[in-house]
Amino acid sequence: MAIAFKEETFRDDFTFSNSPEAIRRFPFPFHEDSYMYSVNLEQHVPVRPENTTRSLPDTVFDKTFDVDEHYVAEMKDRELVLAEDPLRCQSLPHMTLAGWDLLELIMTAKAAEYPDLFELHRDGDHWHWINRPLGIEQKFVFMDETTLPYGPMEYITRQTQGDFALLDQRDDNLWMDAGMVTTQADWSLDFDIGMNFFEWHAPVPKAHEMGIFVRALKFLLNIRQGSPARRLNWTLTVNPLLDTSPENYHKWGVQRATLTPENLGQKLHLRVELQTFFRLPRSNALVFPIRCYMISFQDLVTEPKWGRRMHRVIRDLPDELADYKGITRNRELILDWLSHYDDGAPTSPGAWADER
Repeated sequence: MAIAFKEETFRDDFTFSNSPEAIRRFPFPFHEDSYMYSVNLEQHVPVRPENTTRSLPDTVFDKTFDVDEHYVAEMKDRELVLAEDPLRCQSLPHMTLAGWDLLELIMTAKAAEYPDLFELHRDGDHWHWINRPLGIEQKFVFMDETTLPYGPMEYITRQTQGDFALLDQRDDNLWMDAGMVTTQADWSLDFDIGMNFFEWHAPVPKAHEMGIFVRALKFLLNIRQGSPARRLNWTLTVNPLLDTSPENYHKWGVQRATLTPENLGQKLHLRVELQTFFRLPRSNALVFPIRCYMISFQDLVTEPKWGRRMHRVIRDLPDELADYKGITRNRELILDWLSHYDDGAPTSPGAWADER
């Protein structure tokens, strides 16, 4: 099915919106009516709704790197962020090989899975890359940085939705030694670069005492090439902002105070991260793509199951997690708004919306 790319913005006038098809394929993150931080890692393979008769043309899990209607607009926003702050993309010198690994992974996956949008032709080390949506055509020599306008990681992540952390594996730990991070949920690559797995996760409440990160690291260290994994994470965002970085908190933090009962449905967005993990072949690094999906509450509640469950999750969320996810300030306002979409009926198992 052809993708109709939207002209939209994630700043200033905020013209971002989801089509009905994008709403139906949104990765709703709650499998039950309550939430507690967990590892929730699984294989990154295509998966269908539990009720396979439901009309769902595709899901965000079907492709290695999902490309959707927001692709072109998101890449334009990334360009704006990098122009304002080049430090959103950094790579320590020993991570160059991992950058080439990542470039190859993304190019080969996109060319194979979206042949109408991307082409990759290889003649030994001489490669020819075509990106039709962005109007890019590049001939280059694989492993020769001088033949690309940017380093390999930056070049390909300027053309791929989501953030990317490149993790070096050494001393039985993972180290964030490179990344392209312009759509993050309140964390900073410039602050975290060079940190290990436990250091950059230090702000997360409850998870450490529950032993979650010890188990997660053990799992990640054992990911093998060709067997990627994934998990979902979530938060709430006032206005459809891709860039909610600490560096720009002075711009977006104040927007949390603008919610009213009248505008909440339009302004408040559920922000879900599809986090995937791939072992890279030459460098043995782990790449951690973090793809951001957003949906307004007024669109969310068009799926009745999601409206009911969202109300119950926010209502019963432990206070520490509500603080961490920035919900506490507006929690009562959000609950009052959502209560109109919770009739008390039971919800079906799993995160997929019910067939209607």
